[in-house]
Amino acid sequence: MSDRRLIEDYLPIQAISAEASREKSVRKGHISTLHLWWARRPLVACRAAVYGAMVPASQFVPENGPDNKKQSLGRANAAKFIERLCKYPGNPAVIKEAQRHILEAHAKRLTEETGKPVTIEDIEEGRAPRPKVLDMFAGGGAIPLEALRLGCEAYALDLNPVAHIIQLCTLVYPQKYGKPDPNVRGMTGPKNAKGETTWGGLADEVRYWGEWVLKKVKAEIGDLYPLIPDPEYKGNRPAVQAEMWQSSDKESIPPGYLVPVAYLWTRTVRCKNPTCGATVPLVRQTWLCKKKDRYVALRMIAPKGEKRVRFEVKESRTEKGLGFDPAGFSKGGNATCPFCGTVADSEYIKVEGCTGRLDEQLMAIACTRKGNDGKVYLSADDVASSIPERRAVVDALQKAGQRGGFDVPNEPLPPRGTLGFRIQAYGLSIWGDLFSPRQSLSLLLLAMVVREAEMAMEVEGYERDQSVAVTTVLAAVVDRLADFNSRMCVFNYTGGRGVVHTFGRHALPMVWDFAETNPFNPDGASWISGIEDVPAAFGDAAMPLFASVERGSATSLPWADSSFDAVITDPPYYDNVPYADISDFFYVWLKRTVGHLYPAHFATELTPKKKEAVAEPVRHGGNRDAAKTAYEDMMAESFREAGRVLKPGGQLTVVYAHKTTLGWSTLVDALRRAGFIVTEAWPLDTEKPGRLRAQESAALASSIFLVARKREGGLTGSYEDEVRSELDKIVRERVDSLWKMGITGADLVIAAVGA
Repeated sequence: MSDRRLIEDYLPIQAISAEASREKSVRKGHISTLHLWWARRPLVACRAAVYGAMVPASQFVPENGPDNKKQSLGRANAAKFIERLCKYPGNPAVIKEAQRHILEAHAKRLTEETGKPVTIEDIEEGRAPRPKVLDMFAGGGAIPLEALRLGCEAYALDLNPVAHIIQLCTLVYPQKYGKPDPNVRGMTGPKNAKGETTWGGLADEVRYWGEWVLKKVKAEIGDLYPLIPDPEYKGNRPAVQAEMWQSSDKESIPPGYLVPVAYLWTRTVRCKNPTCGATVPLVRQTWLCKKKDRYVALRMIAPKGEKRVRFEVKESRTEKGLGFDPAGFSKGGNATCPFCGTVADSEYIKVEGCTGRLDEQLMAIACTRKGNDGKVYLSADDVASSIPERRAVVDALQKAGQRGGFDVPNEPLPPRGTLGFRIQAYGLSIWGDLFSPRQSLSLLLLAMVVREAEMAMEVEGYERDQSVAVTTVLAAVVDRLADFNSRMCVFNYTGGRGVVHTFGRHALPMVWDFAETNPFNPDGASWISGIEDVPAAFGDAAMPLFASVERGSATSLPWADSSFDAVITDPPYYDNVPYADISDFFYVWLKRTVGHLYPAHFATELTPKKKEAVAEPVRHGGNRDAAKTAYEDMMAESFREAGRVLKPGGQLTVVYAHKTTLGWSTLVDALRRAGFIVTEAWPLDTEKPGRLRAQESAALASSIFLVARKREGGLTGSYEDEVRSELDKIVRERVDSLWKMGITGADLVIAAVGA
């Protein structure tokens, strides 16, 4: 094959996999903290894919003859360089060298195409085009970001409006507005010669306006998250002043008070036994802390003569010392009444939920104490006087809705049976049902005040593009808080910020005991931590180039024939992630914060689904075969479009991570139908350690990088005479080499078949 690329010859997959797995555990400063997107690929894996697709194998491996010694030496050199390149966050000097490799190869191709000499300097100074890379299923933007990092022109496309906003905040705004600018008026930078404050750079502006939003919202509803008197404090407690709600400074907390970090709730149902009628908690487990030498949990107490349980905090240095099993409560949605022993089965609970009779009970509050890294746990019964009345919260919510002109998200949840959704059967019907009144109130007010901040920027004389960028990033912080502040969050009893976010999985299962975060505690999953973490992630995106970001369908690409040097993409995985349906969780909030700034993208009630490539039976009357066919047809059409916009000799690399070989074979068949032939396949472990399914199962442990070229000519050969012998040779070589790399199970099968 002429112009054989490095990814078609060799990748050090063990080293890349190890670094990709390590990167998945990094949070502080990583671009993924900007906004959740499901099944996001690690940056180092995307970097390897882009570099390998753009650099010829001859950069390291000689083409002239089957010299095994030279070939082995070349591959060893390639491995060393790629291992150095694919470190997170990355060595600038090594990245610069990789850029030079890519531009050298591109200059050579341009010289051959035009017959005129083209140099790297011509490309860098704009006299010749840079290599163009397209991701037509761009999602969270990891692939285009790495294409930018390696000096390419990057193009990102996605049908989903939520993904589109994420891409703007990942691939455009940090690059265009990231640095301070003395020529643009702003709020946080130093004063210029005219005495005007100047643009402080996107990160500083987001922090400034995030604090501005915080002060306004905290002054309005901070009293609904009151400080709690510390039961261990022996001195005189000063009165809590109203002014303290204006500050996010932990030092402003007066002595003798605890700050709530999370409120732990259980859903409840009336006992199925009509002669009992007690309130039955549906709590699944009551762990509060599970660390070496510190085990804390809630013990349930059913007082005689009462109809409602109490919860008592118990602590021990050993798990056995607690004297009960904190995980021994409801199972599979079935709960036993602690007063009479009657089982409230899941079907009964569903009926009660659909008739609006599911309720909630506060069990405990996890708090932080100034000067102490650990958490303090208090039973809700012991601090009842420090908990605002539900009526006060509901009244404040109604007033907020009237003032802001919009209310709690009333857009409908997807139909029952939709992939990944298990909550509608319990009476949840609109997106607002996923949030308690206090959660809804805090999010609504934040959304409203973010819009007020945009108007304030206009009054201050900000340039329109800059104010839009700041407002959009603040909207992403609202989304981030929504992810950590819904009724679908559980308490993190092993540490961290107290709350596990809504989408621990690519789905929305029912949650029986949930944790409500305090949006004003910087030690928790709060607005304060958000306006620190999100700007910190812009360092990942710091580069002089920005991407072209479009919203549209991959089945109808808006670019001319032969436009791109490479298409590198991470498409939807058959029926693995229902992107459009679960992204509505964020769409309904984005519509309220920045929908007016992007009217073309937020004109519909929910995200567009008709053209989404997903094998979703619900959209085909429950017919799985029809859903499979629709997915295959859309993927084949998308790959045909990829072939159309690829230049002659251009390459398609597809990242695929479906959990079964069926999903993989479906994708390969779509490539075949679109006129491509797979030239290589590499399995990379891009997930966190501790996968749920064992490697011996038929589940893929890795992302598979499929490398394909447009098929030339229509001739076919004899399988027995021409194909079989070559196939045997290739597979034997591949099985041997991959086995030595530690690749087994379905990954080994697929990588061998790909070869």
